[in-house]
Amino acid sequence: MELLSVHSRADTLPLWIREFSPSVVCITSPDADIDMHSLQGTRVYSGAHAMRDALSACEYDLLVNGIVGAAGLEPSWLALESGHRVATANKESLVIAGELLVDLARQNNTEILPIDSEHSAIWQCLRSGADSEVEKIWLTASGGPFRNRPLNTFDQITIAEALGHPTWKMGDKITVDSATMMNKGFEIIEARWLFDVSPDQIEVVIQPESIVHSAVAFRDGSVIAQMGVPDMRHPIQYALLHPDRLQTKVQSLNLVSMGSLHFEAPDPLKFPALELARQALDMGGPYPVALNAANEVAVNSFLNGQSGFLQIVDCARAELERVNQQPLTSLDDIYEVDRSTRESATRWLANHSDAALYAAGAEGR
Repeated sequence: MELLSVHSRADTLPLWIREFSPSVVCITSPDADIDMHSLQGTRVYSGAHAMRDALSACEYDLLVNGIVGAAGLEPSWLALESGHRVATANKESLVIAGELLVDLARQNNTEILPIDSEHSAIWQCLRSGADSEVEKIWLTASGGPFRNRPLNTFDQITIAEALGHPTWKMGDKITVDSATMMNKGFEIIEARWLFDVSPDQIEVVIQPESIVHSAVAFRDGSVIAQMGVPDMRHPIQYALLHPDRLQTKVQSLNLVSMGSLHFEAPDPLKFPALELARQALDMGGPYPVALNAANEVAVNSFLNGQSGFLQIVDCARAELERVNQQPLTSLDDIYEVDRSTRESATRWLANHSDAALYAAGAEGR
């Protein structure tokens, strides 16, 4: 491994350095507590431009981007700009700058490889036919913890309940995004740019067992699906070793013991984030940037007990109504929309939240 990056958890670096022996370490948080003695023998970059400086100092073949949120955009941009391949689990970078990143990869004769289980599945299924033969992409979703919960109780959802995903173990932010299904809205946008399909070719279907990771329908009526146990090691390994498949220690799917598979349409009243994401994609420009920024601010507010579950999507909707259309041609353009939306979303939440009420509900987190 050439480069290992962390944000604030610099205390974990000695462990990872012993295991992976990186030549370069990047610490992006200005507040990280860095024990330089434990990092002796490794080049360390920290501060405002740590990621840019660290990538410039490295020789690498593939950048694996597992950063959460809009912060993942810069490393993907820099890697593609310099002609390197990017394997990404950072869906937000493709949400806010998908068209620009795809163009950048094309201009520099490189590629973006998906790591998300759904997009890895689509990628694998697309090997079964030509692009011109694709009729529809079925983007699967687990439905999260609230698939069967009555809508009239959504205003009572607690942090602990939102973090109780039925099949996947993920970080807090992505788990809440799954509960609102904003993550699936983001994945619609992601799929549009990764696979060069029109938005109306992408349909979301709930598959609660999380066995069918996505599927592709071809014009002859065939539907090719990728199935497997819910384990992220599968899509990660596929991206790292593509186009080869090697033996893995991950459990193989047993079709007999699997039992039944179920499919259903998502409830648009319970999960309005899906339609918001489609609207942002249709409008383009700054709208996906604003959607992502507002969502990040609102999810953080919810996780801190400062606002409610329903206000996550309400805040995102308000910011989509506020933002003005404008062309985005650079990182600076994107970051300016991101910055202004975060400020506006913070004000919106302050004016529409009962912090004391939600803080009381957060005690059981």
